[in-house]
Amino acid sequence: MTSKVADDMAGGDLSAFANRRSDERVAARFEVRFEQVQDAARALRAYSLNISAGGLCLRTRKAYDVGAQVRLSMVIEGEEFHLTGIIAWVRDEAEAIGVRFTDMPDDDRVRLQRVVDSFKR
Repeated sequence: MTSKVADDMAGGDLSAFANRRSDERVAARFEVRFEQVQDAARALRAYSLNISAGGLCLRTRKAYDVGAQVRLSMVIEGEEFHLTGIIAWVRDEAEAIGVRFTDMPDDDRVRLQRVVDSFKR
């Protein structure tokens, strides 16, 4: 459990567990690369656990802080994406992070939603 979650629980703040996603996530496994050279060297084999048009859950052994900005590169179902996001949450015990996409152009969002929908079939 991260220290942020532990602090929220100790203070009685259960909002950390509220589902604040506006987009449905679907299970999907694909390789994700970090575009910063220093991150790519340490997180060369990062894989998604699930994705939506608004973000993804990513398994990585590299430590990230909530609020840190990341640039990701990925190919999903033949579609290439280069996206910017913010670390929304960290689960140290699962070596997983949640990334909320930011500043996504409308055409990328439409393409990503189409790919996400293809996983539902």
